Amino acid sequence: MKISVITASYNSETTIGFTVESFLGQNHVDKELLVVDGASTDATLKIVESFGSDAIRVISEQDKGVYDAMNKGFRLFRGDVVGFLNSDDTFHDSNALGEIAAAMEGADIVYGDLDMVTDHRTKRRVRSWRGGIFRRYSFQLGWVPPHPTFYMRREVVQKVGDYDLSYVTTADYDYMLRALALNNFRVRYIPRTIADFQMGGISTKGWRVRARGNLECLRSRRVHLHAPLIDAAFFLRFLRRVLQIRGSGSHG
Repeated sequence: MKISVITASYNSETTIGFTVESFLGQNHVDKELLVVDGASTDATLKIVESFGSDAIRVISEQDKGVYDAMNKGFRLFRGDVVGFLNSDDTFHDSNALGEIAAAMEGADIVYGDLDMVTDHRTKRRVRSWRGGIFRRYSFQLGWVPPHPTFYMRREVVQKVGDYDLSYVTTADYDYMLRALALNNFRVRYIPRTIADFQMGGISTKGWRVRARGNLECLRSRRVHLHAPLIDAAFFLRFLRRVLQIRGSGSHG
């Protein structure tokens, strides 16, 4: 089973080396990394090319943002299964893709857990995002799986379509909602950490982005799940974030 990992990048020279190293270090042999770059002006491309691996393909051209880059990846990946790893994230350990491949036997979509870390040298954990089992009304209760752990068969991509670029910060939420809540795919939760997400600093701008994202998620639920003007998930998503912080601890 060939697994394609798509990494959208733009001026990611400080982190993408960690991302590529974690991919090349995977024990699962049948894999490819497709780096979809937005015409970076720093050393991003040189760093990727320096690994000299036949398992890596790169395209670099201007795009309309990360979700546009992801849509390009959908049209170019060659694997049986595909997922996304951000250019500032890494796989948690060398067995992550192997666990995904094993879980894909008898499933169409799999996802796992995510650790949010300060950086990829110390791996100091700030928050823990535990995916949990998907149920029929999960999205109405404020649930969503961690996008960097979300992998799906080619047939899922063909049916669900592209990321909706009208969602500025949460097209991944909308995509996973459409894939899970509007279809009857075979879904499996992997109860282990798949990826490490590097967090940025919390700022006023960051909170504004989160507020906008929450409104966008509400719009997705209203469009696809016929949610009311304000639903329970609008508030429960904030509560789930608090619980993630409380559930965090040191790396281990």
